[in-house]
Amino acid sequence: MRKFGYIVLLFSVFLTSCGEYQKLLKSRDPEVKYQAALQYFNNKQYVKAQTLLDDVTAYYKGTERSEDVLAYLARCYMGQKAYESASDYYQAYIRNYPKGKYATEAYFQVGHCQYLDSPDARLDQTITKNAITAFQRFVELYPESPYAEQAYTEMSELYDKLALKELKSAQLYYNLGSYLGNNYLSCEIVAKNALKDYPSNIYREEFSWLILQAKYQQMINSFEEKKLDRARETQDEYYNFITEYPESKHRKEAEKMVQQIKKITKE
Repeated sequence: MRKFGYIVLLFSVFLTSCGEYQKLLKSRDPEVKYQAALQYFNNKQYVKAQTLLDDVTAYYKGTERSEDVLAYLARCYMGQKAYESASDYYQAYIRNYPKGKYATEAYFQVGHCQYLDSPDARLDQTITKNAITAFQRFVELYPESPYAEQAYTEMSELYDKLALKELKSAQLYYNLGSYLGNNYLSCEIVAKNALKDYPSNIYREEFSWLILQAKYQQMINSFEEKKLDRARETQDEYYNFITEYPESKHRKEAEKMVQQIKKITKE
């Protein structure tokens, strides 16, 4: 009986809550709706808060309250994990209030929303690049902001994701080998460009290893008149690799390569 009474009480509270919300939706008092929206937001009822804020947006347009409505709408979408919509609202806030009281938050959150929405490295990385641009703009404007450290951390992760996409591309070229052309050269070019474009990425060793492998394969498959020059180039690449990564997991394989190289250079 106690359990049944508890269920009835919960159901009554639910009906009362629903009834109050329906009354708010029908209310013609924008201030009542606005204050209720803030209460719903604080209680993490983001959909209800957003709906009420949408209802009062037109009424408060052009007033001081409009800035708050726009910022809270963006926060509501963040709460719902609708990051694309949240980013759109934060960008709208920046256009309307570039130096407003929520400007620091807005500039950061544009990048953060796109960071959270950034897709797998195998997919198109337009959002990832947009997030980096947004973070760069943020740290230029607010270098002392409490958000700055997080912005740099997330930006670094995004650069690593772009580097990973290039790494997968370079690996694909390497695996294609001599199929329909010199894919080893394409592998080398992609890897070198990635090291230049993303110098601090976490995949540096793998890029360097791919470059060495690609050069070695081009040496092996080259015509005799080109083999000596390519062997010397590959040997230089070997020494670069070993110098930078003396403890590399690829060291033993690299040493086997250099033994073959020395047979050609006769060193």
